[in-house]
Amino acid sequence: MVLGATPGLIDGTSLMHEDSAHSMSNSPVSDPSCFHGHFTSCMEMYADAKTVADYLDAHRAWFPRCAQPMSTEPIGETGYAVTIGRYGSFGYEVEPKVGLDLLPQDQGIYRIQTIPVPDYHPQGYDVDFQAALQLVEIDSNASGLPNRITRVEWELDLQVMIHFPRFIHALPKQLVQSTGDRLLNQIVRQVSRRLTHKVQQDFHTTAGIPFPKKRRQ
Repeated sequence: MVLGATPGLIDGTSLMHEDSAHSMSNSPVSDPSCFHGHFTSCMEMYADAKTVADYLDAHRAWFPRCAQPMSTEPIGETGYAVTIGRYGSFGYEVEPKVGLDLLPQDQGIYRIQTIPVPDYHPQGYDVDFQAALQLVEIDSNASGLPNRITRVEWELDLQVMIHFPRFIHALPKQLVQSTGDRLLNQIVRQVSRRLTHKVQQDFHTTAGIPFPKKRRQ
Protein backbone atom coordinates (compact mmCIF):
# COMPACT_ATOMS: atom_id res chain seq x y z
CA MET A 1 0.00 0.00 0.00
CA VAL A 2 1.44 3.18 -1.07
CA LEU A 3 -1.06 5.90 -0.25
CA GLY A 4 0.17 8.68 2.08
CA ALA A 5 2.62 11.46 2.87
CA THR A 6 3.56 13.47 5.91
CA PRO A 7 4.39 17.10 5.19
CA GLY A 8 7.80 17.92 6.63
CA LEU A 9 9.27 14.43 6.46
CA ILE A 10 11.17 15.32 3.33
CA ASP A 11 14.26 17.37 4.14
CA GLY A 12 13.76 20.23 1.78
CA THR A 13 16.48 22.51 3.14
CA SER A 14 18.79 21.74 0.25
CA LEU A 15 15.96 21.98 -2.25
CA MET A 16 14.06 25.11 -1.25
CA HIS A 17 15.53 28.38 -2.41
CA GLU A 18 13.95 31.79 -1.91
CA ASP A 19 16.12 33.75 -4.30
CA SER A 20 16.02 35.90 -7.38
CA ALA A 21 14.18 33.17 -9.28
CA HIS A 22 10.95 34.53 -7.85
CA SER A 23 11.49 37.79 -9.66
CA MET A 24 11.16 35.91 -12.93
CA SER A 25 7.86 34.96 -14.52
CA ASN A 26 5.82 32.41 -12.59
CA SER A 27 3.59 31.63 -15.54
CA PRO A 28 3.77 27.95 -16.58
CA VAL A 29 5.24 26.88 -19.89
CA SER A 30 3.43 24.56 -22.27
CA ASP A 31 5.70 21.52 -22.06
CA PRO A 32 5.34 19.58 -18.78
CA SER A 33 8.17 17.79 -17.01
CA CYS A 34 7.60 14.07 -16.44
CA PHE A 35 8.75 12.17 -13.35
CA HIS A 36 8.23 8.43 -13.20
CA GLY A 37 8.93 5.59 -10.82
CA HIS A 38 8.20 1.87 -10.48
CA PHE A 39 8.11 0.48 -6.96
CA THR A 40 7.58 -2.96 -5.41
CA SER A 41 7.36 -4.21 -1.84
CA CYS A 42 5.21 -6.34 0.47
CA MET A 43 3.75 -6.51 3.95
CA GLU A 44 3.05 -9.56 6.08
CA MET A 45 -0.24 -10.32 7.78
CA TYR A 46 -0.47 -13.09 10.37
CA ALA A 47 -3.64 -14.70 9.08
CA ASP A 48 -4.92 -16.72 6.15
CA ALA A 49 -5.60 -15.01 2.83
CA LYS A 50 -9.39 -15.10 3.28
CA THR A 51 -9.18 -13.15 6.53
CA VAL A 52 -6.84 -10.59 4.97
CA ALA A 53 -9.06 -10.27 1.89
CA ASP A 54 -12.14 -9.62 4.04
CA TYR A 55 -10.25 -6.84 5.81
CA LEU A 56 -9.01 -5.24 2.58
CA ASP A 57 -12.49 -5.41 1.07
CA ALA A 58 -13.84 -3.29 3.95
CA HIS A 59 -11.53 -0.35 3.18
CA ARG A 60 -14.21 2.21 4.06
CA ALA A 61 -13.47 1.27 7.68
CA TRP A 62 -9.65 1.26 7.70
CA PHE A 63 -8.36 3.40 4.84
CA PRO A 64 -9.35 6.86 6.15
CA ARG A 65 -7.78 6.26 9.56
CA CYS A 66 -4.66 4.53 8.23
CA ALA A 67 -4.11 7.27 5.64
CA GLN A 68 -3.83 9.97 8.31
CA PRO A 69 -2.36 12.59 8.51
CA MET A 70 -3.48 12.81 4.89
CA SER A 71 -7.06 13.95 4.49
CA THR A 72 -9.45 11.69 2.58
CA GLU A 73 -12.92 12.22 1.17
CA PRO A 74 -15.05 9.41 -0.28
CA ILE A 75 -15.79 9.35 -4.01
CA GLY A 76 -18.55 6.99 -5.07
CA GLU A 77 -18.52 3.44 -3.72
CA THR A 78 -14.79 2.67 -3.83
CA GLY A 79 -12.93 5.92 -4.43
CA TYR A 80 -11.24 8.60 -2.34
CA ALA A 81 -9.95 12.11 -2.85
CA VAL A 82 -6.60 12.13 -1.06
CA THR A 83 -4.70 15.30 -0.20
CA ILE A 84 -1.08 14.18 -0.08
CA GLY A 85 0.69 17.14 1.54
CA ARG A 86 2.82 20.06 0.40
CA TYR A 87 6.05 19.29 -1.42
CA GLY A 88 8.40 21.11 -3.71
CA SER A 89 11.89 22.15 -4.72
CA PHE A 90 13.68 25.20 -6.06
CA GLY A 91 11.07 27.47 -4.52
CA TYR A 92 8.14 25.84 -6.35
CA GLU A 93 5.58 23.89 -4.30
CA VAL A 94 2.43 21.91 -4.95
CA GLU A 95 -0.12 20.35 -2.61
CA PRO A 96 -1.53 17.57 -4.77
CA LYS A 97 -4.98 16.13 -4.35
CA VAL A 98 -5.40 12.79 -6.10
CA GLY A 99 -8.47 10.67 -6.77
CA LEU A 100 -7.80 6.99 -6.08
CA ASP A 101 -10.18 4.13 -6.81
CA LEU A 102 -9.65 1.01 -4.67
CA LEU A 103 -11.21 -1.48 -7.04
CA PRO A 104 -12.75 -4.75 -5.79
CA GLN A 105 -10.48 -7.74 -6.14
CA ASP A 106 -10.49 -9.59 -9.43
CA GLN A 107 -9.21 -13.18 -9.22
CA GLY A 108 -7.16 -12.31 -6.15
CA ILE A 109 -5.70 -9.09 -7.58
CA TYR A 110 -6.53 -5.70 -6.09
CA ARG A 111 -5.96 -2.64 -8.25
CA ILE A 112 -5.78 1.03 -7.35
CA GLN A 113 -5.97 3.63 -10.09
CA THR A 114 -6.44 7.36 -10.49
CA ILE A 115 -9.90 8.80 -11.00
CA PRO A 116 -11.08 12.42 -11.38
CA VAL A 117 -11.89 14.34 -8.21
CA PRO A 118 -15.33 15.95 -8.61
CA ASP A 119 -15.29 19.75 -8.83
CA TYR A 120 -11.49 19.85 -8.57
CA HIS A 121 -9.08 20.92 -11.29
CA PRO A 122 -5.37 20.29 -10.60
CA GLN A 123 -3.30 23.41 -11.11
CA GLY A 124 -0.08 22.67 -12.92
CA TYR A 125 0.20 18.93 -12.35
CA ASP A 126 -1.26 15.58 -13.32
CA VAL A 127 -0.83 12.23 -11.53
CA ASP A 128 -1.19 8.74 -13.01
CA PHE A 129 -1.24 6.17 -10.18
CA GLN A 130 -1.51 2.49 -11.14
CA ALA A 131 -1.02 -0.09 -8.39
CA ALA A 132 -1.68 -3.82 -8.07
CA LEU A 133 -1.76 -5.94 -4.91
CA GLN A 134 -1.73 -9.72 -4.69
CA LEU A 135 -2.27 -11.94 -1.65
CA VAL A 136 0.19 -14.82 -1.31
CA GLU A 137 -0.51 -17.27 1.51
CA ILE A 138 2.51 -19.14 2.86
CA ASP A 139 3.33 -21.56 5.68
CA SER A 140 4.96 -20.15 8.80
CA ASN A 141 8.08 -22.00 9.91
CA ALA A 142 8.68 -19.87 13.00
CA SER A 143 7.62 -21.05 16.45
CA GLY A 144 5.03 -19.00 18.27
CA LEU A 145 3.52 -17.67 15.04
CA PRO A 146 0.27 -18.61 13.28
CA ASN A 147 0.47 -21.50 10.85
CA ARG A 148 -0.43 -19.29 7.91
CA ILE A 149 1.01 -15.93 6.88
CA THR A 150 -0.32 -13.84 4.02
CA ARG A 151 2.07 -11.62 2.12
CA VAL A 152 0.45 -8.60 0.49
CA GLU A 153 2.76 -8.07 -2.47
CA TRP A 154 2.32 -4.79 -4.30
CA GLU A 155 3.75 -2.89 -7.21
CA LEU A 156 3.18 0.70 -8.19
CA ASP A 157 3.71 2.51 -11.46
CA LEU A 158 3.58 6.25 -10.78
CA GLN A 159 3.91 9.10 -13.24
CA VAL A 160 3.71 12.78 -12.33
CA MET A 161 3.51 15.52 -14.96
CA ILE A 162 4.25 19.05 -13.77
CA HIS A 163 3.91 22.32 -15.66
CA PHE A 164 6.68 24.28 -13.99
CA PRO A 165 6.85 28.08 -13.99
CA ARG A 166 9.32 29.61 -16.39
CA PHE A 167 11.96 30.28 -13.75
CA ILE A 168 12.31 26.53 -13.13
CA HIS A 169 13.08 25.98 -16.81
CA ALA A 170 15.96 28.43 -16.50
CA LEU A 171 17.72 25.76 -14.41
CA PRO A 172 19.67 22.89 -15.99
CA LYS A 173 17.17 20.30 -17.24
CA GLN A 174 19.14 17.39 -15.79
CA LEU A 175 19.19 19.04 -12.35
CA VAL A 176 15.42 19.51 -12.40
CA GLN A 177 14.88 15.92 -13.58
CA SER A 178 17.20 14.31 -11.04
CA THR A 179 15.82 16.41 -8.17
CA GLY A 180 12.23 15.59 -9.12
CA ASP A 181 12.92 11.87 -9.49
CA ARG A 182 14.72 11.81 -6.14
CA LEU A 183 11.92 13.67 -4.38
CA LEU A 184 9.29 11.35 -5.89
CA ASN A 185 11.27 8.33 -4.71
CA GLN A 186 11.62 9.75 -1.18
CA ILE A 187 7.92 10.50 -0.92
CA VAL A 188 6.82 7.05 -2.11
CA ARG A 189 9.23 5.23 0.20
CA GLN A 190 8.25 7.27 3.24
CA VAL A 191 4.58 6.90 2.43
CA SER A 192 4.85 3.14 1.94
CA ARG A 193 6.72 2.62 5.22
CA ARG A 194 4.23 4.62 7.24
CA LEU A 195 1.13 3.20 5.59
CA THR A 196 2.43 -0.37 5.80
CA HIS A 197 3.06 0.04 9.52
CA LYS A 198 -0.38 1.54 10.16
CA VAL A 199 -2.26 -1.05 8.10
CA GLN A 200 -0.42 -3.93 9.77
CA GLN A 201 -1.17 -2.55 13.22
CA ASP A 202 -4.80 -1.85 12.35
CA PHE A 203 -5.38 -5.29 10.83
CA HIS A 204 -3.87 -7.25 13.69
CA THR A 205 -5.57 -5.11 16.34
CA THR A 206 -8.93 -5.46 14.60
CA ALA A 207 -8.51 -9.22 14.21
CA GLY A 208 -7.13 -9.66 17.74
CA ILE A 209 -3.93 -11.27 16.41
CA PRO A 210 -0.55 -10.63 18.10
CA PHE A 211 1.99 -8.97 15.83
CA PRO A 212 5.65 -9.47 16.87
CA LYS A 213 7.65 -6.24 16.66
CA LYS A 214 10.68 -7.94 15.15
CA ARG A 215 8.60 -9.04 12.16
CA ARG A 216 7.18 -5.60 11.34
CA GLN A 217 8.12 -4.24 7.94
